[in-house]
Amino acid sequence: MEERQSREFEKGKMTGIVWHCDDIRMGHAVSRFTELSTFTSSSNTDVVRMHFGMKGDYSFTYQQLNKTFELVGGHHNIMYSKEFDMVVNAKTLEIETFGIQFPKELFIHFTQNASDSLKRFAQGIIEGKSTILSNSWGTIDSPIQQVLQQIIHCKYTDGIKKLFLLSKSIELLVLCADAVSTSENKKDVFIKNQTDKEKIIAVRDLINERVHCPPNLSEIAQHVGLNEYKLKRGFKETFNNTVFGYLTDQRLQLARQYLLDTEKTAAEISLQLGYATPQHFNNAFKKKFGVTPYLVRNNP
Repeated sequence: MEERQSREFEKGKMTGIVWHCDDIRMGHAVSRFTELSTFTSSSNTDVVRMHFGMKGDYSFTYQQLNKTFELVGGHHNIMYSKEFDMVVNAKTLEIETFGIQFPKELFIHFTQNASDSLKRFAQGIIEGKSTILSNSWGTIDSPIQQVLQQIIHCKYTDGIKKLFLLSKSIELLVLCADAVSTSENKKDVFIKNQTDKEKIIAVRDLINERVHCPPNLSEIAQHVGLNEYKLKRGFKETFNNTVFGYLTDQRLQLARQYLLDTEKTAAEISLQLGYATPQHFNNAFKKKFGVTPYLVRNNP
């Protein structure tokens, strides 16, 4: 059901873990390089692939689609081809990815009567075409990021873990398809060039790195080189959340992980994450998750 994997590159190494849930396969991988480089990836497995770029910038050329994609950290899409051959150009020294492979027939069963975008995609699979859900890659927002972290840090075992992972694979499929539909219906795009998009992604990464002691809005704007108006509007457009809302989500998700994985008390966690009082933390936690920190600690 679960196996560790590694792969040596000429100028780096990939380490990861793969979960097998019946015929659905999930994998999380981190690739680290000693210098920016290019490598290839290929497979002859006839499956539908969901791809999540969690961290790092890279481009890849997908031979079966005859397309090249320029991607910055925090993106997702769904692709299908009977085989795939890619050339990946790493633009950062660390790349973190997550993937799900669905058997073709199972994916069609799930999606051929779903949203318009998924129905079009499923029809292409039925016709045996190499296809991609959207030419505009979706952004990994808070809900998607939280599901990915729940999978990676899952503490269940045996049959319960398998059931949990299966449910999360469907949840990610729904979130990914919904993000594409939202993007397709968006009339006015505020962040239009690659440089500004990279700066907005850098804002997200900065918040993730400093959840315990977050900078204020003016510090963030100065750090990435955007004015506050463009920062706020661009962040909202990209992640479907305000900067403060995203920070709050990340804090509380981290708090939940601490409750499950450590012996820290709720009071210690609230202090570490910068809450004014344990009661303030308790109220915010219950508002987001519907239960108190105490119940999470004692009923994981």
